[in-house]
Amino acid sequence: MKYETDNVTRLETNLDDCAPEILGAAMEKLLAAGALDVWFTPIQMKKHRPAVMLSVLCEESAAEALADWICRETMAFGLRRETVTRLKLQRRFETVATEFGEVTVKLGLKGGEIVQVAPEFESCRAVAERSGQPLRAIYDAALAAWGARK
Repeated sequence: MKYETDNVTRLETNLDDCAPEILGAAMEKLLAAGALDVWFTPIQMKKHRPAVMLSVLCEESAAEALADWICRETMAFGLRRETVTRLKLQRRFETVATEFGEVTVKLGLKGGEIVQVAPEFESCRAVAERSGQPLRAIYDAALAAWGARK
């Protein structure tokens, strides 16, 4: 069986004069505004200037609004825009019982076979806050609970 696929838009711009605090705020705002993912890649620009490349994945329908936001809120004078095809595992969510509480795990399937298992961050964080346990302990307990189900 093949991967699931869809097309999304990737917006990118190189920023060599943007304060780190602005970059962090930009990531939060872009995600809140509908970006599917946002990341920074360290790069070296002309004249040996250290910089970051801001990359944003979004639905085509959101690309123009996110591009406008990037140009207004960062030091960008322009962006690259490209349509990319994603190969995706089918996703399913299940709940596992741990000694700290129930945790949601995300399963990645290809052709009905589970090929990835990942505890959901927000679920782990909520359990960690309620139980007073470290986030990593919750994450590990969820993976162990999933393994015990097999």
